[in-house]
Amino acid sequence: MSAGDVPTRPPTALDERAAEAERSVTALFAGPLGRVPLTHLARIVHPVPPGSRAFGGLRGTWHYWWQAHYLDALVDAGVRALRTGDRTGAEEHAARGDRLLKTIRLRNRVRWVNDFYDDMAWLALASGRLQTLHDEIGRTARGRRLRSASRHLTGQLRAAHTDDLGGGLFWSRDRDFKNSPATGPAALHLARLGDTDEARRLVDWLYARLWSPESGLVLDGIRLRGGEEVLVPDVWSYNQGTVLGALVTLGDEESLMRAAALVAAVDARLTTEVDGGRVLRTHGGGDGGLFTGILVRYLALAATEPGLDAVARETARGLVAATAEALWRGRASLAVPGRRDPTVFPVEPGGRAPGPPLELSPQLQAWTVLEAAATLP
Repeated sequence: MSAGDVPTRPPTALDERAAEAERSVTALFAGPLGRVPLTHLARIVHPVPPGSRAFGGLRGTWHYWWQAHYLDALVDAGVRALRTGDRTGAEEHAARGDRLLKTIRLRNRVRWVNDFYDDMAWLALASGRLQTLHDEIGRTARGRRLRSASRHLTGQLRAAHTDDLGGGLFWSRDRDFKNSPATGPAALHLARLGDTDEARRLVDWLYARLWSPESGLVLDGIRLRGGEEVLVPDVWSYNQGTVLGALVTLGDEESLMRAAALVAAVDARLTTEVDGGRVLRTHGGGDGGLFTGILVRYLALAATEPGLDAVARETARGLVAATAEALWRGRASLAVPGRRDPTVFPVEPGGRAPGPPLELSPQLQAWTVLEAAATLP
């Protein structure tokens, strides 16, 4: 599909909220990698502590998968630009995505490969969407880098899918833990590539080994300790999101039935009441600051899938809309009694964030949720 074929409409209030979220995150967190020219990366905290090299230099703290989700959000913004008839904006977002992808590789020691397969799955998903944005615009620049990322990352994910424990993906190069955080996004990536057989095998493994019939949700993983299998029964919202995305992308009858049941389980068990309404629970900062944003991304996908049960579609739509409204109004759900996840939309004049230092992850999550809400019919 070219840009001329993409249906357009005037921006809505939800589009404008997503745009404001993007401006806020960009003002607070985006910048070059140290002093390296023509680079672009998201710092993990604002403001940067004085004298710190941990938030943008070539050494120090490195959150590969946070950057992958920043790339996904940039693609969301590019898609929004196309949707609202702003071809120039879409091209600018695609170009920024190219620069970010280049910088991720540079910061990752000039390679795509990482010690964690879930990290690589996140970047595979985001770079694949960036390629789709290029295709929709009709932009051929930087295709070589995108092909390189897809080839290396997909190869790594396939290599981590073994017969140990009956299937699934290892989480890391230690190869002692198979889990949903790696298997779910890998299944979704392969389904997007059209390799539905392998994607379905991964999903079937998740349902055979990690799906809980009691809760209807997907558990975390299985560790190998001294030759023994040890179930890790934690439930995380993002695992439900990637499995839901894989099911909807596969789109066969069994997958859509599973997807409908998963939406119902999320609604029943992963929500909380805020100001008289039900919204998705969030998980504070750190890695958890991204979890609910990932779930919302794929709930929005489910809400627009015509083959999905109508009740499931409406439930997914309602969860996305209510959670976006809560985040926009600064009333994020309580993950721990007495703690709120802060939002900073809009940013104060001059790009200054009010209050104490802010982490990228919950701010990026809020942007992702608002982008998802803007896609709803």
